[in-house]
Amino acid sequence: MRKLLNSFLIILAAFAATASAQSGRKVVPTPTPTPVQDPATYSESKALPTRNRRQRTPDAQAPQNERKTETPSTGDEVLSVDTDLITVPVSVYDRSGVYVSGLTKDDFKIFEDGKEQKIEYFGTADKPFTVVLLLDTSPSAEYEIEEIQTASRAFIDELKPDDKVIVIEFDGNVHVLTEATNDRQRLYKAISKADFGSGTSLYEAVNFSLKKRLENIPGRKAIVLFTDGVDTTSRKATYDSTLDLAEESDTLIFPIYYNTFSQNQARIRGSVGVFSPVGTSAEEYAVGRKYLVELAAYTGGRVFKPDAVPGGLAAAFRGIAIELRLQYNIGYIPSDHGKSGQQKRIKVRVDRPNLAVRARDSYIVGASSTSNQ
Repeated sequence: MRKLLNSFLIILAAFAATASAQSGRKVVPTPTPTPVQDPATYSESKALPTRNRRQRTPDAQAPQNERKTETPSTGDEVLSVDTDLITVPVSVYDRSGVYVSGLTKDDFKIFEDGKEQKIEYFGTADKPFTVVLLLDTSPSAEYEIEEIQTASRAFIDELKPDDKVIVIEFDGNVHVLTEATNDRQRLYKAISKADFGSGTSLYEAVNFSLKKRLENIPGRKAIVLFTDGVDTTSRKATYDSTLDLAEESDTLIFPIYYNTFSQNQARIRGSVGVFSPVGTSAEEYAVGRKYLVELAAYTGGRVFKPDAVPGGLAAAFRGIAIELRLQYNIGYIPSDHGKSGQQKRIKVRVDRPNLAVRARDSYIVGASSTSNQ
């Protein structure tokens, strides 16, 4: 009886295999599940809430498979390849705020829309960058101008010879004080020209800096923005339109926030009929703070508050200069290229616990966010 049962099972298995082959289907082995990593053994960048972004027309972006990306090689030369290398600058700190150096490619993992991607490029090269110093010279900033100018000069002194700076001021209008240059004396002179006007077109200044000055500059880019965050006179750009633009860009934004609320309230009380209180309510200051936090978060930068940093603005500037020089850069080619205009979510993991990992959490397919190296 046992021999008969065994024979029957063998015949049944052979029949099943024959039927499968005749139907053209292959017997696929059950995949081995990927082991789940213990959350206590790693640190991750934080995802931001998905924003309701404006719709872009297809013509606004180049098809992904037709763009060329400058891809870093393992040597000093740069290779140009017809692929889309997504490069993500990453900053890693311990819980006391000290930058963590010495990490290697094997310490990192990167995920797109929840799927782990193969890291094609990893580097910490100290490459030149272009920075826009974007100075708020509206009436609300008048109390801070000398400190801003002194700290701006200190920031320039922290830069390396090949780093370039564009100095732009804004009040009700946007004024370029000097184009991109590494000439220290020209930069010092431009900073000293910063003067006050009426109104605060913050959104237009951010829009101008990203679209009219940085968009076509290759390499690493950043905006250092001095402001209290309150906009009173922008007409051609908005809170949401500039956040969309910042998210699509390959530019890090580091707002340096100074709270002018108390000074402005005192000025209003002492200048009734002379100084308009438009844009100086507590609610508008709260919106301004939120805007700066989101600008930084959606680009991979961070907000500096001089009052909370020993050494004030000068120390904040040194911190930005150091961070720009020490960031890790992780590059990968997406396993799913997606469609033009689609938002892809990014998460960076470091295989060490109790660290703060900061990186942009998304990019837009077909936008310019692939050339951060």
